[in-house]
Amino acid sequence: MRLDKYLKVSRLIKRRTVAKDVSDQGRVLLNGREAKPGSVVAVGDVLEIQFGQRILTVKIEKTAESARKEDAEGMYTVLKEETRKSEDTPFL
Repeated sequence: MRLDKYLKVSRLIKRRTVAKDVSDQGRVLLNGREAKPGSVVAVGDVLEIQFGQRILTVKIEKTAESARKEDAEGMYTVLKEETRKSEDTPFL
């Protein structure tokens, strides 16, 4: 399954276009490597997603073409959730 579709179906990101943009910006790592929107994800893969100052690390438990809201949380397990302090981020 494509990464951008998985992020949308699992409701980690609400819209597929936003998932695509986040991936294109290099804010998603798949098994420790930068992932593109078309990267293929499978059960057992680890995703690290950067939401601003928050970094969410999840393990993919299952994939599905569609999922109800109640079933979406069962598609992944949260491994780690951390918040970066503003001084930890590189100065741009």
